[in-house]
Amino acid sequence: MASQNGEPFFLPAERAQSLANYPHARIIQQSAKTIFVSGTSSRRGDNTVVGCTTDADGTHHLDISLQTEAVLQNIGAIIDGATNGACGLQNVVNATVFLTDMKDYAGMNKEWNKNSLLIPALRLGTMASASESDIQWLCDNEKRSATT
Repeated sequence: MASQNGEPFFLPAERAQSLANYPHARIIQQSAKTIFVSGTSSRRGDNTVVGCTTDADGTHHLDISLQTEAVLQNIGAIIDGATNGACGLQNVVNATVFLTDMKDYAGMNKEWNKNSLLIPALRLGTMASASESDIQWLCDNEKRSATT
């Protein structure tokens, strides 16, 4: 059901669901060319987190490479679903990456650069206080023509 701020898109139930009251994406009907992907992490459908292991004493160990890879896969699935397969990571034009520790920037950047679909995207990295790495994206929902 569309609202004044766009049509909400939710991933299927077997994928990680929003912990707060927001959809995975909103499709803006007025333009029908831009989607805004909501905060996304490496959380799986069963609420475990890719790239996070926990010792017996409760200490968490995070692997930013695995987390980044999983976040990119999740974002790709959201874009694909919200556009009925018309767009994907190759259509991302702007991304803001929030890291809980700037020491993870090099690992995130290395994983990001492995994905050739994202090379043209404008990206900003910044530190934020959060429970896990989140990526917020603005993406172009217009399918690029083969001549561009």
